[in-house]
Amino acid sequence: MKKKSRRGLLSINAGSMADIAFLMLIFFLVATTIAADKGILVKLPPYEKDPPSVILKDRNVLTVHVNYAGELLVEKEEATIDDLKDLVKEHVANPLKKENFSEKPTRAIVSLMNDRNTSYTTYIAVYDKLKAAYRELWEEHARRTYGKAYTELSPKDQKSVRNDYPQIISEAEPSDLMQIEN
Repeated sequence: MKKKSRRGLLSINAGSMADIAFLMLIFFLVATTIAADKGILVKLPPYEKDPPSVILKDRNVLTVHVNYAGELLVEKEEATIDDLKDLVKEHVANPLKKENFSEKPTRAIVSLMNDRNTSYTTYIAVYDKLKAAYRELWEEHARRTYGKAYTELSPKDQKSVRNDYPQIISEAEPSDLMQIEN
């Protein structure tokens, strides 16, 4: 006759499972990098305690106002965000030597002023168009001068192009001046 062997149920000691899970959690928290929002990269001028006063000719400054509703005034004339890039390029380069545009690219300034309640999306769209205008000016100048795309130039030549067409965007403190009064 066969004897039945009586075996007990196998069990796993789960006491250390919580410790292992906790150690894995700590490891992933320490090893994981969290992407931080970098914002808009803008190179600020060096701080000066007593900055020199500079007198600018009005023709060298292109004023861009953005109100709370996302509407643009460029030199006190209504414009759209899509028009902005071409307006900036025309003002900075002034190929037709018009009296109301900049004397030369090195003296051109774009003054951006927005309402305190302007949406972030509109502000970014406007700022992007301003920068896109300068990128196109750099590209055109690089092709005219060096016969190559701006990105293909050496760092020295890129700096030369940026010196010929410096990106000068002056931002005024946001204000409430452009809100509709009730």
